[in-house]
Amino acid sequence: MTEISSIDAVQKMLADQGYVCSRALGTVVFLSLRLGRPLFLEGEAGVGKTEIAKALAASLGRKLIRLQCYEGLDASSAVYEWNFPAQMVAIRAAEASGGADKKALQTELFSDDYLIERPLLEAMRPNENGPPVLLIDELDRTDEPFEAFLLEALSDFQVTIPEMGTIKAPEPPIVVVTSNRTREVHDALKRRCLYHWVDYPNFEREMEILTARAPEAAESLSREVVAFVQKLRTEDLFKKPGVAETIDWAKCLLALDVITLSPEVIADTLGAILKYQDDIAKLHGSEAKRILDQAKATMEPV
Repeated sequence: MTEISSIDAVQKMLADQGYVCSRALGTVVFLSLRLGRPLFLEGEAGVGKTEIAKALAASLGRKLIRLQCYEGLDASSAVYEWNFPAQMVAIRAAEASGGADKKALQTELFSDDYLIERPLLEAMRPNENGPPVLLIDELDRTDEPFEAFLLEALSDFQVTIPEMGTIKAPEPPIVVVTSNRTREVHDALKRRCLYHWVDYPNFEREMEILTARAPEAAESLSREVVAFVQKLRTEDLFKKPGVAETIDWAKCLLALDVITLSPEVIADTLGAILKYQDDIAKLHGSEAKRILDQAKATMEPV
């Protein structure tokens, strides 16, 4: 599949794209590339599951094909559609010319010229730069029938179009499946993948990530930001902030020329890290100061 010599090489390859990963995650990515197995990443929103597919595509020089899942997604929407307006124009043109061969016209109408490729079919096509990275994002948002359809696609790396037959990938794409675990994904699909739970990083790991993604931030401010977010995740919130929110918040603070955190600054920028009004309301008044004081108390001296 892809010549990656070691787990360390995977970690360095991803780090070069600004993605800092643990040894455990680097291991499962290495095995996925070496064995040609789909990678199933599960965890809270904002912990970096989607970003790893982007980093893989960029580091390997492959095309990234993203299938964003949603409730009601079906096989035809994920694989292909026929360009019906163009087909109707062709039919009318044939009728206007008179005496069209119906069998020849039907063959023409259901050809590549009128086929609209969706992500799964696109991922099965040959690519001059090598097999693409296929990101099947937030699979838990779909329904169980779509999961069942994916079993064939992820087992045999092929899809079937009734009018054209079965299309099999000449080389399997690099597949990354993500889930926020809003519901359980069926074991039959998980068994076809290498599984990894992507957790919130510890303080040191999150500092590494923030340094890589927002290098212009002073270390003292970065430490305060990470310590505050880490403490915030221990609070009773509807939606805990992910690493993505940590990075966004740091960039917002930089844009405001903030040097150090204060309760006032936190109150003004809470929308960067919390996305629900009930959660934001909990940090009004003295709560922000309490969490900030506790966060600073846990920080080790630089």
